[in-house]
Amino acid sequence: MIRELSKQAKIAARVLLRLSEQEKNTVLLDMAKALKENTSAILDANKADMEHAKVNNLPDSMLDRLLLNADRINDMAAGLETVASLPDPVGKKREVTTRPNGLQISKVNIPLGVVCMIYEARPNVTADAGALCFKSGNSVILRGGKEALHSSKAIASVMHEVLRAHNLPEALISVVPDPAREYMMELMQQKDYIDVIIPRGGEGLINFVTENSLVPVIQHFKGVCHLYVDEHADLQKSLDILLNGKTQRTGVCNALE
Repeated sequence: MIRELSKQAKIAARVLLRLSEQEKNTVLLDMAKALKENTSAILDANKADMEHAKVNNLPDSMLDRLLLNADRINDMAAGLETVASLPDPVGKKREVTTRPNGLQISKVNIPLGVVCMIYEARPNVTADAGALCFKSGNSVILRGGKEALHSSKAIASVMHEVLRAHNLPEALISVVPDPAREYMMELMQQKDYIDVIIPRGGEGLINFVTENSLVPVIQHFKGVCHLYVDEHADLQKSLDILLNGKTQRTGVCNALE
């Protein structure tokens, strides 16, 4: 299963290379609209995940990350709209130099190919990573934690409907349907098809992926979030940022320490 899924993602990435910036943006905006239109189905799937999580006594912080509601789905859709509004990074020249013989050499942004995201109980990552990889010309394989499996599959299903409507392969955004550890291990061996793995979660997950992957890994490790206040800063604005960063959602990974 994993090898075939990875192979199809590699093939799909070549299709994405042929899309223009406008075509990609149109697909992303349609996905954002479809997420909002399918709120009920996504919430039903999330309810199943939440019930299972409570039975298994997940901590409150994990439950908060897992929980979806109408506002959070709207936020996911808004995130896709934001990605659509960003400049297309593909083909952008970052540096041009001229050699003594007149030859010009340029550095050009190109897609990586196939990105694999390994994450925990964060169903919003399914939409976020799918959109970011799509915009940057990469297909993506999403391996979420078992806690969010129903939610992630529901979100991906909505995005697949839009891909099909635009005659694009579903393999551009793939969700590993079984979160078993052996399948994650197999994913990390697919060096022929996967170009980079990005683990998103706790330090234990990062270390496990780094130590076991044959595919290059982008690491973030501890992810400590601090607020620095310069002596010339607006103190009231600093306090507002501090309050927001500490209390808006205490369970998320970008909350202030």
